Amino acid sequence: MKEKVLFLCMLGSLALPAGAQQAEVAEDPWEGFNRKIHSFNETADRWVLKPVAEGYVKITPDPVEQGVSNFFGNLLEVRNVFNDVLQGKWAQAGNDAGRFLVNSTLGVAGVFDVARHMSLEESEGEDFGQTLAVWGVDSGPFLMLPFLGPSTLRDAGGMPVDWQLSPMQEIDHVPTRNSLRAMDIVNTRAELLDAEAFLSGDRYVFLRDAYLQRRNYLIKDGDVEDNFDDFGDFGDDDYDSGYEDDGDGF
Repeated sequence: MKEKVLFLCMLGSLALPAGAQQAEVAEDPWEGFNRKIHSFNETADRWVLKPVAEGYVKITPDPVEQGVSNFFGNLLEVRNVFNDVLQGKWAQAGNDAGRFLVNSTLGVAGVFDVARHMSLEESEGEDFGQTLAVWGVDSGPFLMLPFLGPSTLRDAGGMPVDWQLSPMQEIDHVPTRNSLRAMDIVNTRAELLDAEAFLSGDRYVFLRDAYLQRRNYLIKDGDVEDNFDDFGDFGDDDYDSGYEDDGDGF
């Protein structure tokens, strides 16, 4: 669910290495329509989703929040493994399958991330939209979806496949299934509250470009072109920034 909520793409853009933010080419011929959907999403978020997320953060202890995030992240491993296999990423499929098995058992249904202590690290994640891209399907026009936020025509087409892969689909009790989905959305929105400080300028353009940059990074598994060579080589004798490392780092 982590790419289905408004503002999620902000974190993805901020997580890219410097010089690696070359966006996948996607036209935006439906910008007028997309902006209307964006305005609707902004209004729904401002009056409903964000206040609920803020209330959730205020009343929920941090360890519980982390456990909830771990639980829903563990459910996504099923989707990850399926798409790992379709893309021929056998080592990653083994890693993600191992994480799901370990965390679903020793981690108490995924509440605790035990797998990371066994050198089974969480991957960036795979979805069917990425699989379609690996298979050569063009992104198509950019598309802003109601409630779900930024996407492309290709990625939107892949969403139903990912939804069917969710273990929550196996829950026959509809109220319980819907409650879990609502909790997933609220938890995801709560994780993004701090990221809003980075929004600037035209929010629609920011979200569109950040989403496309993040998708490009994921599809290429981080193997994106950088522009460092444009700046030439700078040696110690050529450049002095005047900055002294005090050991604190960033």
